[in-house]
Amino acid sequence: MEKKKIHFDHMKSWIWIFILFLSLIFILVGFFELFEFENPKLNKRISAIGFFLQVVYFSKMFWYKNYVQWNKKGAVVRINSWISKSLNFDQINKTELIQNTLIITKKNGDTVTFDLNEIREADSQKLNEIIVKNTIANNVLRS
Repeated sequence: MEKKKIHFDHMKSWIWIFILFLSLIFILVGFFELFEFENPKLNKRISAIGFFLQVVYFSKMFWYKNYVQWNKKGAVVRINSWISKSLNFDQINKTELIQNTLIITKKNGDTVTFDLNEIREADSQKLNEIIVKNTIANNVLRS
């Protein structure tokens, strides 16, 4: 059986930032009717395009079965599920990758476990490295 891949999104892609910014411009132009058109429905269509671009942007995580999206503050991890788990890096106390299981212990004692049996070894390691690296960076900045 072939192991599954995790799609990683570091949230620094200028294309996606541009699309989000463009969608906000379309929504504002359509809502406040900054331009007068011969067809009065055109402002509503411009606004609808903006909302459609936002739907595309925020639906990215549902395009993949295994998805990790992160920035310097935290991560959203969805592995073999439709439900994702949010992690704040400054709340993580310890991370362990034991026998294809990623165990994350938070500072309040709660644990979050991800079963990585069906995931490629390289992607499991990358997920662990992302969490460890950002946890260390957040803890150093807080000290």
